[in-house]
Amino acid sequence: MKPGRYLRGCNTQVKLMNIDRSYFLDLAANGMRTPLGTDLVLHEHPDAKAITLDGPRLGRVMAEAAARYRTPLAIPQMDLTREKSALMDMLGIADANHDFHFQAPLDDAALSRFEVGLHGNLNPLMRAHVQSVQYIVADRPELVPVGMAIGPFSLLTKLLADPITPVFEAGAGATATDEPEVALLEQLLEISTRLVLRTIELQIAAGAKLMVIAEPAANKVYFSPVQMATGSDAFQRYAIAPNRRIAKLLADAKVELMFHCCGELVEPMLRAFGTLHPTVLSLGSSRKLWEDAACVPASTILYGNLPSKQFYSDKLISTDDVARRSLELLGRMREVAHPFILGSECDVLHVPGCEHSIRGKVHAMMQCDCNF
Repeated sequence: MKPGRYLRGCNTQVKLMNIDRSYFLDLAANGMRTPLGTDLVLHEHPDAKAITLDGPRLGRVMAEAAARYRTPLAIPQMDLTREKSALMDMLGIADANHDFHFQAPLDDAALSRFEVGLHGNLNPLMRAHVQSVQYIVADRPELVPVGMAIGPFSLLTKLLADPITPVFEAGAGATATDEPEVALLEQLLEISTRLVLRTIELQIAAGAKLMVIAEPAANKVYFSPVQMATGSDAFQRYAIAPNRRIAKLLADAKVELMFHCCGELVEPMLRAFGTLHPTVLSLGSSRKLWEDAACVPASTILYGNLPSKQFYSDKLISTDDVARRSLELLGRMREVAHPFILGSECDVLHVPGCEHSIRGKVHAMMQCDCNF
């Protein structure tokens, strides 16, 4: 099947009531390939920053990206600063450079502000994000509206200067009663989880039918594989349990889950992701997806995993390398007969001065002749 055939044959209006796991399995079976590439399209506009605060214009960029990459999915920019920005605004904390970190638990007054803010008006960045989903539903019925949120644990890591130490302490058996750092970790994780759940609820209300949960920090940098091998449940408690709450919310709302983690993993982490029953599992380029296929449910589509973090540099990866690796992935995944969508390991970011090279590599991924 030639690249992009699926969308070229889908000019009729998407029936949103029928967007379920089988719909996405059909996309995979029909050879769809697409990068997470909305950031590239966004930065072709001279006022990209202003667009991120304008919901309808942001939605039009998502539609522009869908047309560019010949996909029926209107995928948002993977901006993992939105939720922290919303939290800082709720608490009245200035965080212009995204460098604020909590040193002590929130007091009663801060917790009260959080409770009010959680159900109050969204800050401009988050409001535009939700409105972009609304735009797709209202104005682009041929596209599938996709939501996006950072995972709770990854949000937590943005709130602490050193999240690794308390996670390790907890993995070694320390409790919130034993260690103030663990107490802070657990309070902030609950706040992060509730905030992410709220942003997801708003995107569901806006009409999202697929939700991308980006949890890149759920990896072996933050969780010790040695501790896991000796029985620690820290990964389950801090990475998987909050996402299980998200998975239930999505399942109850009949919204499909695309779970994304581009971090370095060990096999038990991968198997734990599978227990969330994601419709799509997006993994980093360090993984061999044809081997990972044996570790995830047969009904979960594997997505990825070209090394898009390196696309800015021809020394790290050439256009020919991208085409070669694309063909290898397509061939290997066909051999193991596991549902697969060829794409990027992460958001393909705009890098000033490297635009031509990056776009050329995305084009090579989209156009390489796979003869399937």
